[in-house]
Amino acid sequence: MNLLELQRRMSEDVRRPLTPDFQMQATTEDGLSTGEIAAGYVRPNPRLTSFERLEIYNRQYWFRVIGSVSEDFPALEAVLGSTRFDALVLGYLRENPSTSFTLRDLGAKLPGWLVNHPEFAGVRHQLAVDVARLEWAYVEAFDGASLPPVSAADLAGIGSGSRLRLQPHLQLLELRYPVDELVLAVRKQTPEGDIVSNAALKRKQTWRAGLPRMRRSTVHLAVHRYDNSVYYRRIDREAFLLLNAINRGESIATAISTAFARSRLGPDKQISKVHEYFAHASELGWFCLHI
Repeated sequence: MNLLELQRRMSEDVRRPLTPDFQMQATTEDGLSTGEIAAGYVRPNPRLTSFERLEIYNRQYWFRVIGSVSEDFPALEAVLGSTRFDALVLGYLRENPSTSFTLRDLGAKLPGWLVNHPEFAGVRHQLAVDVARLEWAYVEAFDGASLPPVSAADLAGIGSGSRLRLQPHLQLLELRYPVDELVLAVRKQTPEGDIVSNAALKRKQTWRAGLPRMRRSTVHLAVHRYDNSVYYRRIDREAFLLLNAINRGESIATAISTAFARSRLGPDKQISKVHEYFAHASELGWFCLHI
């Protein structure tokens, strides 16, 4: 076995998924003995077999990637509990292994994946999906790109046929539960750097206070960055539709029509709301020139 073959062999063995109880698999997908494979290139020592020595690397690799996902979804862990959450992360990573040079992208597909895997959340499935969507939106807002916002002079020259775009870091969410309250409560109770997989570190999760009770209620959120901090801002349904339409590249006039197509607000109130929405969005620097 030359060096390249050895590297590929160890990479495959180290990245092989763990068992449900976080141990190295005794056999490969082809039915081969992992112990025999390990003995072919890992020397035993007086205290550990070849299998046990390889298992250390196998478990450490997975604990690192599990921990990376856990850091981004502390509220999801709080909602599901430790056992369900660890099973969810392991199941997710089996189907979505790391393919990027950065661990930052590891949890990107989790919200969408969870939609199709209700078995990991049970009766709290929709709540869990909303929490996962909001927590990933936090990640996107935190390190998403920021473009020069439109100036007052730019806005003065914008007409009904003009087009704008939104800041790349701005995330718009329509949720079935007011999970912004829950996520904020969890983040306040989670020390910086302490959001890790408790399966990996055998950490016993405790909360100083119970989670807010969640009653089903449609909520529209704008998740954005301002002065290097991420904020959750609740917005009207009409504002949500307006901003989404602008983000799709629709003209100002079309976006306004889309936003108020089914609104019960009268014409005067609609005009007032449009002024309010544009004033707030401009103040927060959400609008950029359309390219």
